[in-house]
Amino acid sequence: MKLWDKGFSIDKQIENFTVGNDREIDIHIAKYDVQASLAHAIMLESIGIISADELKDLKRGLQELASDIENGTFVIEPSFEDVHSKIEWELTNKLGEVGKKIHTARSRNDQVLVALQLYYKENLAIINDKTKTLFDTLLNLAETHKKSLLPGYTHLQVAMPSSFGLWFSAYAELLIDDVYMLNAVAKVVDQNPLGSAAGYGSSFPIDRELTTKELEFATLKYNVVAAQLSRGKSERSIASALGGLCNTMSRFAMDVCLYMSQNFGFISFPDELTTGSSIMPHKKNPDVFELIRGKCNKIQALHTEMVMITNNLPTGYHRDFQLLKENIIAAFEDVKDILDIFNYSIQQVIVKDIDLNDEKYQYLFTVDSINNLVVEGMSFREAYQQIGGQVQSGTYKPDLGKQHTHVGSIHNLSLDKIAEKYPK
Repeated sequence: MKLWDKGFSIDKQIENFTVGNDREIDIHIAKYDVQASLAHAIMLESIGIISADELKDLKRGLQELASDIENGTFVIEPSFEDVHSKIEWELTNKLGEVGKKIHTARSRNDQVLVALQLYYKENLAIINDKTKTLFDTLLNLAETHKKSLLPGYTHLQVAMPSSFGLWFSAYAELLIDDVYMLNAVAKVVDQNPLGSAAGYGSSFPIDRELTTKELEFATLKYNVVAAQLSRGKSERSIASALGGLCNTMSRFAMDVCLYMSQNFGFISFPDELTTGSSIMPHKKNPDVFELIRGKCNKIQALHTEMVMITNNLPTGYHRDFQLLKENIIAAFEDVKDILDIFNYSIQQVIVKDIDLNDEKYQYLFTVDSINNLVVEGMSFREAYQQIGGQVQSGTYKPDLGKQHTHVGSIHNLSLDKIAEKYPK
């Protein structure tokens, strides 16, 4: 069944190519299509297109479908083009003629748009919640390990003293920037496109404010052409925000892999969280974090894909838009999984004691030594040259007791301020 069926059969090769794997993808938006269809039916009754009894029947039919979707028994068979045709067929099959009325005053274009917007809204909120969970975990780890010193690096060369508290809370605070972007994108998608039909509205006296209220959108996408043009723009914005979050997690995962290697040896994990080698029995591989890194890097490429699909499309609907769904939905599902596994795994990190008297860390405190001389009255340049001379001559002796007291430093992490800064 096709919503655009005009009584003739389409070439099977053409059909297979144009439908693609929409049926599999559309399972993710099925419940949102039901929600939007219910709001649309309520609106149709309010303007006299369907009767109160017909609305009652449609509500019952849609509620049954919602239960099937929630229970996992809803299936889109190969005979259907997509979830929208399946739902309309089910309503018609169960309710008769009234099922055929549900598509009145809407197009598959705004039907897809509103279902996707609802999916985006809900899943952005879920990702936001999961990000907050990871944020809290990292702040707790920072508090727990705030006194555990860690070598800091620039250019992968030993640089200055850091700490595990500073490391964990650094990535926690970076997540705040990612949440700013997620919240901005949530505002972009929180606009109701239903009623824009194929992009040029309808001659029916539809009440778009009513469906906006029923679906709990913050506002309408008032201009019907703008509603259609938002297809692609929403996905580009989402891909950018998810990519930013994934950039943070990818870099953190890389640190974990690096710090777990024997050459660094700063952290470890329980054996159950690592994998082995088929020929080297000593191996404890950080496969989880390597896969997090790879998946996050893949998601960061999504924005380019969204741009290239939609970059030069003129006003109006184009079938190219169908290609946006698969990878943007896959990205949402992957990011949710990544946040869960990252939070689960990092909670079990084993922080090792690091001997900063080790020879390879002997120059970790040179800046502190320079600053000591400056406090005693020497100019910074002269102090730099003096300590530099000691380094060159091999006579440098570090001062391990210098405190870093300013806000955001290793001895003043300001974890309460970072927690307070998280968007409410």
